[in-house]
Amino acid sequence: MQNLEFRTGVIKPVEVYKEAWEMMKGEFWMIFGITIVGMLVAGIIPIVIMGPMMCGIYMALLDKADGRPASFEKLFKGFDYFLPGFIVSLVVMLPLMIFIFVVYIPMIALSIAGPRMDPEQLWPLIIGMIIVEIFIGILMTILHSLLIFAFPLIVDRKLSGMQAIKLSARAVWANKAGIGGLFGIGIILCFAGYLLLCVGVYLALPLIIMATTVAYRKVFPGTASAHFDPPPPGVYQGL
Repeated sequence: MQNLEFRTGVIKPVEVYKEAWEMMKGEFWMIFGITIVGMLVAGIIPIVIMGPMMCGIYMALLDKADGRPASFEKLFKGFDYFLPGFIVSLVVMLPLMIFIFVVYIPMIALSIAGPRMDPEQLWPLIIGMIIVEIFIGILMTILHSLLIFAFPLIVDRKLSGMQAIKLSARAVWANKAGIGGLFGIGIILCFAGYLLLCVGVYLALPLIIMATTVAYRKVFPGTASAHFDPPPPGVYQGL
């Protein structure tokens, strides 16, 4: 098994985003294509295909972070990690589906019962729903932030799904200030993208994922991962 040690205090969010942009700007449209196609394919059967697609995206972006060109063919090599990727996507998506259920079912019930309720009954119910939704939303954000390194750990360190989840949670918790800043900048970029007729969100998404990859590589320094291409025969002759 790969070395499971990680570094702490190395994520400076603004610097990570600057480094990510400098790293990807020469191949922006390639990385854009890899990210968007991966997300679109993942959306076909979200829980089942999301894991392999995210693994493939991070395989391509880790190549870029480690000084090699991003390659579109790496996207579908994520299926080599189908089972561990599926486990992580299950842990990511099931709570999200429960959150949607918790939010929308009461809203539907309220819309049906609302006209027959007195304002004295209606407003406390609405306020209570908002408080519950905010609380669950905070829990979902914390959960997803703890899993931010799980997919790259699968392809970079060859971990199982549960090993990647546990190690990601430990590493994120040990770097929670930096990860919090990283999430904050990502939210600002997404909000700015929505202001650009929502199109900007798709342009910001590759940068957000590239920044996550850079942050990952700072916490987990490069290793001789199995997905790296081997040197050509005879390269060491004469040394």
